[in-house]
Amino acid sequence: MKKFAALLLAVALLVPAMAQAKDKVLMMATTTSTDNTGLLDELMPEFTKDTGIEIRSTAIGTGKALAMGRNCDVDVLLVHAPGAEKKFVKNNHGINRTQLMYNDFVIVGPASDPAHVSGMPVEKALKAIAAAKAPFASRGDNSGTNKKEISLWKAAGMAVPDKADWYMQLGQGMLKTLNAAAQKGAYTMTDRGTWIKYMDVNKGKTPLKIVVEGDKVLFNQYSAIAINPGVCPKAQVKLANTFIDWMASPKAQKAIGNFRLLGKQLFTPNAGK
Repeated sequence: MKKFAALLLAVALLVPAMAQAKDKVLMMATTTSTDNTGLLDELMPEFTKDTGIEIRSTAIGTGKALAMGRNCDVDVLLVHAPGAEKKFVKNNHGINRTQLMYNDFVIVGPASDPAHVSGMPVEKALKAIAAAKAPFASRGDNSGTNKKEISLWKAAGMAVPDKADWYMQLGQGMLKTLNAAAQKGAYTMTDRGTWIKYMDVNKGKTPLKIVVEGDKVLFNQYSAIAINPGVCPKAQVKLANTFIDWMASPKAQKAIGNFRLLGKQLFTPNAGK
């Protein structure tokens, strides 16, 4: 009887502990660049160590991440499409949108630069690529990068060339799109962080090079958003806000700024700015 009583006591103690552990799991949908670059691998163990919260992330394009938020499938988002994010919050799907870091987009292409766009402003470069009918590999996945690319075609006064033979919509993540562009001798647009990761993976040996960069329209902001518990009652909003606060903390911001590959900084922290 004593052994049975001890067993019952152990179970009674274990159940609350298991429930508490379950409450400490945070579900996040994030853009592929934060995952592909290795930034999350660098930061998340420290986040768990500091907070006791286990984070489980799904790396997909920002459009799909926002859809997961609308469907109440996650608790927090880490994404990079400001226009879509602001609409998401305005429609009451998200709260506490907080900017955390940025990098920039670049257009890369074959070293031979068949459309002769090297050094051009973005609008002129896209017009030149279209005029030359030079192959262009688009992610075509409604990601933050894809959304930005589409906006740039329109800003250049052109329709998105999605019916053109030279324009390839891949429906793939950024690293796979870069690999496809290298194989097909195509131009593409990427965030700089993933470009550095791509160069690191390939030890700098690639037929691609940056041809367009530095234009102010290529700014790329990353922000976190907590899912609104008023719309998604099961959303772990306290844990989500703990994550956002931690990412905006001096410790995490310093770690973001110090994260490098090939000696190059992939993201610049800017929480509170």
